[in-house]
Amino acid sequence: MGRMTSRRRVLRVHDGGHTTRPDTLTVEEPLEIRVAGKPLTITMRTPGDDFDLAAGFLVGEGVVRAAADIRSIRYCAGAAGSSSGNTYNVLDVVLADGVAPPDASLERNFYTTSSCGLCGKASLDAVRTSVTWPVAGDPFATDPATLAGLPDELRAAQRVFDRTGGLHAAGLFDAGGKLRCLREDVGRHNAVDKVVGSATRDGELPLSGTALMVSGRASFELVQKAVMAGIPLLAAVSAPSSLAVDLAAELGLTLVGFLRGTSMNVYTRPDRLGLQPS
Repeated sequence: MGRMTSRRRVLRVHDGGHTTRPDTLTVEEPLEIRVAGKPLTITMRTPGDDFDLAAGFLVGEGVVRAAADIRSIRYCAGAAGSSSGNTYNVLDVVLADGVAPPDASLERNFYTTSSCGLCGKASLDAVRTSVTWPVAGDPFATDPATLAGLPDELRAAQRVFDRTGGLHAAGLFDAGGKLRCLREDVGRHNAVDKVVGSATRDGELPLSGTALMVSGRASFELVQKAVMAGIPLLAAVSAPSSLAVDLAAELGLTLVGFLRGTSMNVYTRPDRLGLQPS
């Protein structure tokens, strides 16, 4: 698992007794993303698929729309505070000629925690006006039985979760429920960025005709990231926020929450599941 996991000794208490044993933990480290050498954000993430994370983050912010928009992504050697060469915790993205750099208002001069991907970004207008591939007209169609199988497919593919129990997952599925891509991270928004970034770097945007399944709750930023990548359906095992539902309804995204077994709540666009409100 490389830098994704770390071993620590732990005192295990069970049935009145206790013993010392090694435990496998999920690694959480900061990643600073720079654009043309200028710091843009610092996010707490699980190391691995960092280039995908950076690319997906820029797609979600409306900066990048295709693989050709990125000239290069590289780790920065000799970053400040490093006593050796490469820290692998600082990335620099160079955009292609003609691609506008991020707006100054997007700069995060603080850490983005592993539980929140959009802290500090106050305006919803930026999301409404920068959608490249509107999802409202996407003819994607599936059925409740297919959706019901996604959580088990997602869980079965989580290699690191099996060892740590401490990671979120995001999976991209086709209409028939086949898993196309899965990424894990300590932050749910990072896992989504890694999925979107992988598709971006492979030249697969927009991701029309797909469903995004996440292991946690469905927050506003996850709806934003799905829509910005052209994904028409977002499903979560936990609850959505009110703002997530509002944005999904406005932009025509199908939003499903509490997807557990054969039960689920469909908050917006149930027609894609062959359903109509009673």
